Amino acid sequence: MKIEELLNKRAVVLDGAMGTELQKRGMPSGVSPELWCTENPHVIQGIHETYLDAGADVIYTCTFGGNGLKLGQYGFSDTFEINRKLAVIAKKASGGRGFIAGDIGPTGQFVEPFGDLGFDDAVAIFKEQARGLLEGGVDLFVIETMIDIQEARAALIAVKELTDIFTVVTMTYEKDGLTLNGTDPVAALVTLQSLGADAVGCNCSTGPEEMKGLIAAMKPYATIPLVAKPNAGMPELVNGRTIFNMNPEKFAYFGKELASVGGNLIGGCCGTIPDHIRALKEVLEKEESKPPLRTSISALSSPRRAAIFSKENPVALIGERINPTGKKELQRELLEGKVTLVQKMAGEQAREGADLLDVNVGVAGIDQEKTMGDVVKLLAATSELPLVIDSTDLGAIERALRLYPGRALLNSISGEKEKIERLLPLAAKYGAMFILLPLDDTGVPERAEGRIDIIQDVYEKARSLGFTKEDIVVDGLVMALSSNPDAPGEALKMVEWCSGEFGSLSVLGLSNVSFGMPERKWLNAAFLTMAMSKGVSMVIANPADEGLVDLKIAADVLVKRDRDASSYISRFSKSAKEVKSATLKKEISLTERVTSAIMDGSREDIESLLRKAIESGERAERLLQECMIPAITKVGQLFDRREYFLPQLLAGAETMKRGVAFLDPYLREGESAAEKKGSVLMATVKGDIHDIGKNIVCLMLDNHGFDVIDLGKDLPAERIVEEIKRFRPCIVGLSALMTTTMVNMREVIERAKDEGITCSFMVGGAVVNEKYALSIGAHYAKDGVDAVRVAEDLRKGEQ
Repeated sequence: MKIEELLNKRAVVLDGAMGTELQKRGMPSGVSPELWCTENPHVIQGIHETYLDAGADVIYTCTFGGNGLKLGQYGFSDTFEINRKLAVIAKKASGGRGFIAGDIGPTGQFVEPFGDLGFDDAVAIFKEQARGLLEGGVDLFVIETMIDIQEARAALIAVKELTDIFTVVTMTYEKDGLTLNGTDPVAALVTLQSLGADAVGCNCSTGPEEMKGLIAAMKPYATIPLVAKPNAGMPELVNGRTIFNMNPEKFAYFGKELASVGGNLIGGCCGTIPDHIRALKEVLEKEESKPPLRTSISALSSPRRAAIFSKENPVALIGERINPTGKKELQRELLEGKVTLVQKMAGEQAREGADLLDVNVGVAGIDQEKTMGDVVKLLAATSELPLVIDSTDLGAIERALRLYPGRALLNSISGEKEKIERLLPLAAKYGAMFILLPLDDTGVPERAEGRIDIIQDVYEKARSLGFTKEDIVVDGLVMALSSNPDAPGEALKMVEWCSGEFGSLSVLGLSNVSFGMPERKWLNAAFLTMAMSKGVSMVIANPADEGLVDLKIAADVLVKRDRDASSYISRFSKSAKEVKSATLKKEISLTERVTSAIMDGSREDIESLLRKAIESGERAERLLQECMIPAITKVGQLFDRREYFLPQLLAGAETMKRGVAFLDPYLREGESAAEKKGSVLMATVKGDIHDIGKNIVCLMLDNHGFDVIDLGKDLPAERIVEEIKRFRPCIVGLSALMTTTMVNMREVIERAKDEGITCSFMVGGAVVNEKYALSIGAHYAKDGVDAVRVAEDLRKGEQ
């Protein structure tokens, strides 16, 4: 039986926690679980057997940290072999009683554009691990505990480039329902199911009660089964040990609740033991699996949010300005390898009401593949809007679709033989929607009937690759009425046919209709309202055309695409108009542009802006104290309120760092050079090789004037104490990501006190809370922004 067949019958039960079970059976802290299990195969085999005895349908191989980066930190290089061995052990334990899931966890690094690990490097790392698991005989793959949607994509692509077996992807969400990078559950679902995941969901970080809301949020948009693997509540430290306090009966109760809202594969993460899985199996054994509510969906996604398209939702506005045609300044910047103007145009269009961003980098003599990749990475990190990839260059298209950490819309695929053969498979591989252009090798049919024939022909070919009508946006292909007065009418026939008989989305490039005519805005506006009356789904236009956007929003109400007129009221209420008027009147000074550069994370701009400010007579001290520090503080506040997310925080911090480096010689010339606020020694404790959070704290503290000493990760208590005595910092910051390593913080602090060290300690990490911090005599910082506040308070307390 395949797992798909079991899912058709009932909810599937997954196994429980692995790390705590290994520790119970003698695994010491600070070792690689994967390496230890290959040396003690009877232990891991016994754990697998215990979960199978408890009723698990699926057991995970002990390979969560089995990628090359993690294993390399323990001096091991044969990734393939260790994964193969651990899969074979799981297979032996199973004896045919359950399915073996090849477990793939995160590398511990953020993947471009959110971090330094190259995307293709990440794919290669995961692919080597997946090869070993396949050779060992796994029945399916599970990619789990991902906080970075781009890393999840890299792992999924790695697996799918090797095999088509069932693959699960689960993300980890914070208390506010978003990943650390700000991805919401629906955006992650849209991205991953379109890329080929066979089941999507969430694991770790929360208990089952909180996870219920995440599954419920995804269910209406899921075309595949959903997965829930929650913790047994939230961790508490009792007598120096990490305890999860939800008993098996309560866990099972919420497990049934998870199934009732649409969970199809349910198991346990941190704190769960075989008893939790046994209780879960008892309540789920007769629970029918609720199938997906739909088989397809018209949806795009950015790394932050999803865009769902239907006849009930407002007509989507595709911002057209990121296109160098006729824009000399943009052409020059792109040829120079700069993207500052692109970022500016993206931000402006978002503020002006665009729903999607069309991206075209076609300039004579440019390397389109590289430039498109650079622009896509920039916009993925700085814009919430999903992208429309607009190019005729095959390399640029593939680079964009491979790199973009969301589901993009490809503009476009026509009926031309070469386009069908080359672009359809590419769009299918990366899960993109596409605009279908009704022209073929003979040209553009003048009449709608000829265009319909092409659309149906392309659609049949697309169906063979797995596309549905919901994945296609038909271009009505309006031509200039100045050369053909019948052209607008034929395009409107196309729109009406799509929204009615054919049943697909449609799009029109509005400005085409008025080409060659005076006062074009009136023709564009009139044509927009006519198209909306026929059911057009999207329009390509300039959102800076305020009258056109106002008209679209008003028409949305009249054609019943703006429920309760909420968008209309939001745009035209008195308060909204007053804010808009004040914004338009305000002139932005040079110093305000410096502030904005840090707020927007404009790394390319900051040095030139500061140079201009210095040349205009501004003092470096004032720029730092009155512009830059308030700006990075504001970035932190927005991050704290979850209005900014990790990409914006890092971009702002890196921009600040560049700016401070530029100002440094000017500050040294003056009498009041920037004074350091004191030293902070940072370290990740023994046994924990995760240092993403610690690195962010270091960057934020450095930007706020602290002298940061970063010792690195996986450090024993004696080494940390030695370095404290050597550097004599005001504050020591300790980080731990895992419940199994957080207890090592206590050892560091106790050892330091035994040796007479009196500095303050600050602790943080995913599993750490204020209660635990107080219990070990430390101050708690929940993230990089909070660490700055805590450090500032501690510094003031010493003065």
